[in-house]
Amino acid sequence: MNRQQLIEQIRTKKSFLCVGLDTDIKKMPPHLLSDKDPIFTFNKNIIDATAPYCVAYKPNLAFYEAFGLKGIDAFERTIDYLKKNYPNHFIIADAKRGDIGNTSAMYAKTFFEEYDVDALTIAPYMGEDSVKPFLGYDGKWVVLLALTSNKGSHDFQLTEDSNGERLFEKVLRKSQVWGNADNMMYVVGATQGEMFKDVRKHVPNHFLLVPGVGAQGGSLQEVCKYGMTKDCGLLVNSSRGIIYASNGEDYAEVAASKAKELQAEMAIELEKLADE
Repeated sequence: MNRQQLIEQIRTKKSFLCVGLDTDIKKMPPHLLSDKDPIFTFNKNIIDATAPYCVAYKPNLAFYEAFGLKGIDAFERTIDYLKKNYPNHFIIADAKRGDIGNTSAMYAKTFFEEYDVDALTIAPYMGEDSVKPFLGYDGKWVVLLALTSNKGSHDFQLTEDSNGERLFEKVLRKSQVWGNADNMMYVVGATQGEMFKDVRKHVPNHFLLVPGVGAQGGSLQEVCKYGMTKDCGLLVNSSRGIIYASNGEDYAEVAASKAKELQAEMAIELEKLADE
């Protein structure tokens, strides 16, 4: 999916919601555990319930790889189900890959050829040759970690060099030589608040993937105030706050309700943008 197609989906659905499929058997409704493939069944029902309210899905590979071949099979079935039934939804594989060039080339082949997802999260800290192999695919996106939402993000990402440039700023500045606003996004956590202003000084037009709204306490309104662009420029992810909103047999219906609530808030923010 290219940039314009993504923007059109956001405008059409009045949503920039990404639903994170961090599918954890321990948090899954107990009645699903007897299912032949509980992970896929859970995902399928969540997807069917939330698809009207979101534009993207983000399965986190760790939650699938932890179960070996069965988990990978559930991941593959989930991707296949999305592509066949919801082809206009943007798919982000949250795998946080990044290694020397020949290894990154194999990771790129895995996710962009074998799984054929739209985007992949990448750790940039091994430098240009570890990122470039992912940028050689038309219509595919690299999502670089920039300023994340976890507590430990401040350990390194906010450290300054002798010129006062913080590490996340160096990532934003340097990586624009490798890619552009048509094939590169950045992860910026919703919990960073006004720091979005500093991010936008460096990348005024790039899309940002924003985790941390909901269970982690990030504010959608604050994210939009400091991070939204004329094209929206945001994919705001919610995982636990949607998919685990209920642990009963009504889990899909409750997930739909939570997704609809967020979509309604997003529609208001997009309306503000249209009025400017």
